[in-house]
Amino acid sequence: MKNKTIKNVFKEGPISSEFIGNSIYKHQSKTSIGAHNIFLGQVRADKVDDKTVSAIEYTAYQDMANQKFHDIREATFNKFELTCMHIYHSLGTVKAGEICLFVFVSAPHRKVVFEALEYVVEEIKAHVPVFGKEIFEDQSHQWKVNN
Repeated sequence: MKNKTIKNVFKEGPISSEFIGNSIYKHQSKTSIGAHNIFLGQVRADKVDDKTVSAIEYTAYQDMANQKFHDIREATFNKFELTCMHIYHSLGTVKAGEICLFVFVSAPHRKVVFEALEYVVEEIKAHVPVFGKEIFEDQSHQWKVNN
């Protein structure tokens, strides 16, 4: 059995619409694909204790997180009949309204991409050591609680 290379899924700063568009564009010529689905995680301007979030600063144990992303990817391919999958997560500061997580799945049939995408996002939220420090408009901050 061939060992697969563990890919670095991190992008410094927000994930741009150009990057997302280019990732999707590469797959339109693959005639075995019948459906694509994407998830874009966006930083919200949440109100926390009467303060508004203006950005989140993401940090991670990168080696451990990349291994977890790899494990999730492999488990997803074993569970679902997918043609391809891309996962990217931001590091550093991402302002409210910008994209911090991009997951893209493709498969021969549409039902599979919905099920697989939900599975991947839930696994990421539950198991990947990525941490966010919420930065408020007044420049105070607190560590984000995942929910």
